[in-house]
Amino acid sequence: MAHLRLRSSLPPLPLILLLVFFVAAGKGDGGLRFRQESGTFKVLQVADMHYADGRSTRCRDVLPAQRPGCSDLNTTAFLYRLLRAEDPDLVVFTGDNIFGEDSTDAAKSMDAAIAPAIAMKLPWAAVLGNHDQEGTLSREGVMRHLVGMKNTLARFNPEGVEIDGYGNYNLEVAGVEGTPLANKSVLNLYFLDSGDYSTVPSIRGYGWIKASQEAWFKQTSSGLQQNYTGGQPRQKEPAPGLAYFHIPLPEFNNFTASNFTGVKQEKGISSASINSGFFNTMVEAGDVKAAFVGHDHLNDFCGKLTGIQLCYAGGFGYHAYGMAGWSRRARVVSVQLEKAASGEWQGVKSINTWKRLDDQRLTTTDSEVLWNKL
Repeated sequence: MAHLRLRSSLPPLPLILLLVFFVAAGKGDGGLRFRQESGTFKVLQVADMHYADGRSTRCRDVLPAQRPGCSDLNTTAFLYRLLRAEDPDLVVFTGDNIFGEDSTDAAKSMDAAIAPAIAMKLPWAAVLGNHDQEGTLSREGVMRHLVGMKNTLARFNPEGVEIDGYGNYNLEVAGVEGTPLANKSVLNLYFLDSGDYSTVPSIRGYGWIKASQEAWFKQTSSGLQQNYTGGQPRQKEPAPGLAYFHIPLPEFNNFTASNFTGVKQEKGISSASINSGFFNTMVEAGDVKAAFVGHDHLNDFCGKLTGIQLCYAGGFGYHAYGMAGWSRRARVVSVQLEKAASGEWQGVKSINTWKRLDDQRLTTTDSEVLWNKL
């Protein structure tokens, strides 16, 4: 269930969530399901494309030899290369998909940015960053455009729920067809709007995930966990979850070179200037094993804090700021199911990640295990 269709005359949200999750087992939103042959589900995260007007939009921060003819089309070419190489089950665009300020027509820019995923008939999801709405469409307008595009699994918001922002939703990934978990969500994906800029005069800087969003997340997570552990066939532990949003949480500041994998090259973490508590909310919920963001293009690390991996993807787009000589990149997450002695696929065994660089060899780097079932 990507979202719940609730009406104001119905019982309160927590009760409805429990009823829905117990009565109707998840079958995978948009047909999302683990692969039968390999027992895997792969997500490609694309952060900060900063797409604008295509061929006429020049590249930023590239080597002198790369400058002639370099444009948004280099971003498009990189995305095509990655999709062919990785063959993901889902593509997730984590905000600043377009750079609204330099876009002549925001809708056309978004169409061009997402076009490779659509052309290759891949399911995809998206959240907003802080630059998507700076052109010819409002923040609401950008999200409405995204949810109307082909092959999208993005949702505008959970219906009937009072919630801040645009693009708060969840997706369920079903187990392998023909197994006892075929009609259960064995992997849960959460998408949240982390905002753009503070609307509180006394608080400067970037936006943050609000209390209404945290309440929706807690209720959704609780319902999914109840369904997984309570409905038949009952499971001992909740299904793992992954969270995707744009702006990093203040907790991303808690890492040094000794306790993360990747690089931290920005002068600071560009999070909101206040801590709204969403990290603690995820910890208390207990199912989220990793959260993935963009925003700081020159960071691409993963670090573990209180049982949750906090990961950057690294900057993807050529019109986005970067660093000359440091390749644009993307993050891949591969979730692996456990196999019983009988050969039947079961619940999730491990969550692995690596990055792909836009160099001659499409180099794979920093492969690591984010989570393992105990």
